[in-house]
Amino acid sequence: MKLVLHNYWRSSASHRVRIVLALKGLAYDYAPVNITPKGGEQHRSDAYRAKNPMMQVPTLEIIEDDGTVRWLAQSLPILEFLEERFPDTPILPKDPYQRAKARMLAEIVNSGIQPLQNLSTADRVKELGGDETAWRVHFVGDGLVAFARALGDSIDKFCVGTFPTVADCCLIPQLTAARRFHVPLGPGHAQLLAIEERCLALPAFTAAAPENQPDAAKA
Repeated sequence: MKLVLHNYWRSSASHRVRIVLALKGLAYDYAPVNITPKGGEQHRSDAYRAKNPMMQVPTLEIIEDDGTVRWLAQSLPILEFLEERFPDTPILPKDPYQRAKARMLAEIVNSGIQPLQNLSTADRVKELGGDETAWRVHFVGDGLVAFARALGDSIDKFCVGTFPTVADCCLIPQLTAARRFHVPLGPGHAQLLAIEERCLALPAFTAAAPENQPDAAKA
C-alpha cells in the first residue's frame, strides 16, 4: 500500500493526520495543496474537487498493491482508517469509555472549534462586516477552555491516559492555531499547555509541526 497525503502545511486538520502518520511510523508522499488566494487556491481546482467534493484539506489517497486507488476526506475518518488498518501504536484506548472520551474530546476541536476559525468562515464574517479576528479569538478561546474542563478524570500524562490519543492529536494543532490567531492562553489553559509540552517532546509531534513541512518554506 502507498499513502499520499494531500494537505496544506498550516491546516489544523492536515496537522492532525501528519501527527498520526508519524506516531504510527507510516511512510507517505506529501502532496502540498495551497488553499490561500496568494497560492492559487489549488483546492478549488476541478482535479482536486474530484478527489474531495468539499474542496477541503486534507485528503488521503490510498493506493493498494493491486493498483486500486481510493480517497478519504475529513481528518477524523482518515484517523479512524489509519487506526483500524495500522493498529500498532494505537491512538484509541482499549477501554470503551476511554475510547469514547478520546473521541469526544477530538470532536470538541473538530466540530466545536476548528470550523469556526477556518479561512472560509473568517472570510465570510469579514464580508458581512464583522471582525474576523475577534470572531476567532472568541470561539477558539472559549472552545479550548471547554476542552480543558471536559478532561475531567481522564487526564494523566496525556488527554486520556498515558499515551497520545486522537484527543491529543487534535489538541496540539488547535493550540498551534490559537497562537497564530493571537488567542490569549492563560490559567484556564494550564492543563492543556502541560499536555502540549509532553506531546512536543515526542519526535512524531515535532516532525508533523507546520513549520517543518516542505511547503512551509514557500509560504
